[in-house]
Amino acid sequence: MTVFSREATPALRDPVGLVFAMGQPLLFLLLFGSLLDDSWQWFVPGILVMMCLVGPMGAGHSLLIELTGGSMERMMVTPLNRTAMLVGRDLKESITLLVQAVLIVALAMTLGFRLHPAGVLAALLMLTVFGIGLSSLSFVLAIRSQPSGALFWVVTQTLMFPLTLLSGVLLPLEQGPAWLRAVGAVNPVSHIVDAQRALFSGRFDDMSVLYGGVVAVVVALVGLVVGTRAMRRGVTGA
Repeated sequence: MTVFSREATPALRDPVGLVFAMGQPLLFLLLFGSLLDDSWQWFVPGILVMMCLVGPMGAGHSLLIELTGGSMERMMVTPLNRTAMLVGRDLKESITLLVQAVLIVALAMTLGFRLHPAGVLAALLMLTVFGIGLSSLSFVLAIRSQPSGALFWVVTQTLMFPLTLLSGVLLPLEQGPAWLRAVGAVNPVSHIVDAQRALFSGRFDDMSVLYGGVVAVVVALVGLVVGTRAMRRGVTGA
């Protein structure tokens, strides 16, 4: 909670930044969503996954600033638990993601999106778990990118668009060529997208929900394990 409070306080003091971070998803929602007529149930979940990629994947930026500025080094000499340094940051990113997702869903409802409460809650839970894994891995990348930080931006920008476009967030991959569908099938984000669409439509018995849940949990576990090790070793250079 100490780390969470430290990370969340600046965001609470500047809530405009929370809305500004939603700029791209909102732009896609308003400009492209209006072309889909009655396909809001298909489009909104994809936008939420896109927002999850943009936010948690870039979460390491704040840690990178602290690492290069020296403030993280001062934190490392305190008795704060190293795992808490990761979990507290993850918690802040998760709550930010949830707030943004709720705002997106609320806006979409005014445009024609039909709400299935139980499905939406389950979808947001899965999205949060997936986001925890992504933000943890982002923090690891920030640690490994010292001192210049160039590696962080190269990796995140290189991965961001392929993961997004090859997951069917904006356009259905089923209408693409065979090679594109094959690549999309091995993209873990595509399973999250399919699961989100099933849940947002209230289809709990869809097999994509199981696949998406497994992917979200695996990414979260890997992120937390690798992130904890990086916090304990990488920050200090051990």
